Amino acid sequence: MIEEQRGLTKKFLSVHKIRRFFIILIAVLGIALLLIFIFGKNIGQIAVLPTCGDGSFYDSCSLDKPYYCSGGNLLENSSTCGCPSSLIKSEDSCTSSYQSNPEFLELPYVLDGKNYTLNFTAYKGLSTYLSTLPKSIVYYDGQQPLHSDFKLMRINEPNQELLMMPLIKEIENLAPQDKVTQARIAISVVQNIPWGNSPNEIGFGSQDVADSRYPYQVLYDGNGLCSEKSELLAEILKEIGYGIAIFYYPAENHETLGIKCPVENSLGGSGYCFVETSGPAIISDSQIEYSGGIKLTSSPQIILISNGISLPSGLPEYNDAKTLARLRDKASLGPIDSYNFRQLENKYGLSKVYNIQ
Repeated sequence: MIEEQRGLTKKFLSVHKIRRFFIILIAVLGIALLLIFIFGKNIGQIAVLPTCGDGSFYDSCSLDKPYYCSGGNLLENSSTCGCPSSLIKSEDSCTSSYQSNPEFLELPYVLDGKNYTLNFTAYKGLSTYLSTLPKSIVYYDGQQPLHSDFKLMRINEPNQELLMMPLIKEIENLAPQDKVTQARIAISVVQNIPWGNSPNEIGFGSQDVADSRYPYQVLYDGNGLCSEKSELLAEILKEIGYGIAIFYYPAENHETLGIKCPVENSLGGSGYCFVETSGPAIISDSQIEYSGGIKLTSSPQIILISNGISLPSGLPEYNDAKTLARLRDKASLGPIDSYNFRQLENKYGLSKVYNIQ
């Protein structure tokens, strides 16, 4: 009997210990959850330091002189940040000898169905200088000329990069914490520049052909061919930080831009989304019908321009491009399809671009 009582007592104490352990465990978990609930948001906020649109931390100089990150805006401040070696300090700005005969531009763009205008000052001095640069590249030791060499020569011209920087910083200031919105603005700005040939011609064999302009010249002249506008957009998005390629279609004699994006949304698994630059269009819409019913059916040459960040997954543009492609394939649109098309037309500024009934 005594042994039996001892056994019951041990069993009771064992059960009691287990209950006490679970009570303590539940209490500790409850306190932990309470602390997370109270302090969790503050912990997240402490971990994120505020930055300007190019990633510069508040109250510090940008990597792009003379810009300074002040309260979320990138402002010229050469007194603190200095100037690039080829520019001259002038009060808080940096000036170039090519900044003569200014042209004040209003660049329209569409964002989420609303019309905006971005202001930019272009200079005839730089445009004239760029027109004097050699159109050819000298190769040595049997090196083969590449299409990409000429693209990079025009996109990476150093004087052009410096005087386009105010435009890049203005775009970054419009969406300091949102690189996707920066890309959308840049794309719409270039798409809304009218299509047009260079006013200058050069001799090519027995013919005179339109001169291939530098990106800055396209801005200054206010028009550009598909290849010229693609190079302009490549220059802007490269400076914003994106991975960029050019899609060149020899069979159709057409060029567009590729912006780094998830492979599943990219053109042919390239890792770059198709971006039409001739006029307003939706990112990743590669099924556009051009003047005369022409479509891009060949495989493009892909010219890498820069490595950089990627568009994220889940952008509404990916599905919107598919919806628009489906509507284009229909012989006629019913009331619901017509409504859906008008919504897309307004959202991306596609008015007078697609003649869909």
